[in-house]
Amino acid sequence: MEKVNFTDPDTNESAEFYVLEQTTIRGINYLLVTVDEEGDSDAFILKETQNEDDHNTIYEMVEDDKELEALAKIFAELMEDVDIEF
Repeated sequence: MEKVNFTDPDTNESAEFYVLEQTTIRGINYLLVTVDEEGDSDAFILKETQNEDDHNTIYEMVEDDKELEALAKIFAELMEDVDIEF
């Protein structure tokens, strides 16, 4: 399973996530990530954005409830053997 490291731009704290799945919708990339590689764990949906200043790729947590619910359904379909609750 692919592992990615993210740094919070506000606190400079680093967090390591495992990428469970990824998808692109209307040209926007989304990642379904988790903290633990195996077993039950909280999962997060990250949305790719572009930093206009330095053109670096940035991922932000999806926080809009409607967007989150729609994406959770899509990821649930992509990962048939995983139960996603939100």
